[in-house]
Amino acid sequence: QVHLAESGGGSVQSGGSLRLSCVGSGDDYSTYCMGWFRQAPGKEREEVAHIDDDGTIVYEESAKGRFAISRDNAKGTLYLQMSSLKPEDSGTYYCAASPVCGTVAFRSGYWGPGTQVTVSS
Repeated sequence: QVHLAESGGGSVQSGGSLRLSCVGSGDDYSTYCMGWFRQAPGKEREEVAHIDDDGTIVYEESAKGRFAISRDNAKGTLYLQMSSLKPEDSGTYYCAASPVCGTVAFRSGYWGPGTQVTVSS
């Protein structure tokens, strides 16, 4: 069992930056694949990026070059550094943990309650 809690959301203007954090507790989630997802009002939840336990990283296309995912296993924390934010980046951001990476795997994994990000133009 893994418990996750996100923080760091807020309101910024277009072009601004935010750093999201996700603290995990419970099982040793250093062995888990960790991901960031977001959901905008009226839209389906989409993956932003994930990082495997071996450090392999995959970004969704719109996040490439602007976002950076990282993890500090010693602190049990996952991060998402977001720069050059756009209004379309707005939404609720969730972190998730799964024994393996993959969309289907994450669906049945562990999820935090989310943190809101609002980017104004």
